[in-house]
Amino acid sequence: MKKRNVLISCLLALMLIVTFAACSSSPKQESTGEFVDDSVITTKVKALIAADDFLKSFQISVETRKGVVQLSGFVDSRNTLNRAGRIAKGVGGVRAVRNDLIVK
Repeated sequence: MKKRNVLISCLLALMLIVTFAACSSSPKQESTGEFVDDSVITTKVKALIAADDFLKSFQISVETRKGVVQLSGFVDSRNTLNRAGRIAKGVGGVRAVRNDLIVK
C-alpha cells in the first residue's frame, strides 16, 4: 500500500512538472500569455484599420509575434502606407511595427 502511494505521488509530481514545462516559453515558441496578448493586439489593429474610412478599402494583413506587428499587402500611396503604420504603433502593447506594405 505504501509503495502505491509513493508511485502515485511521483506520477502527480511528474505531471505537474510536465504541465509547467508545456506552458513556458522558449525563444522559438510563445507562451500562452504571449499568444493571447498578440491575438488581442492583432484584433485591435485590424479593427482600427477596418474603422478607418480611408484604409478599409485595402486588404491589409496583420500578424503579431511577441508584440511586433507585421503589416503586409498592397496600398496605393506612401501616405496610406504611413497611415497604417501609425495606426498600428498607436495600439497598446505594440513594441514595434514591421511595415511590409507595398505601394502599387
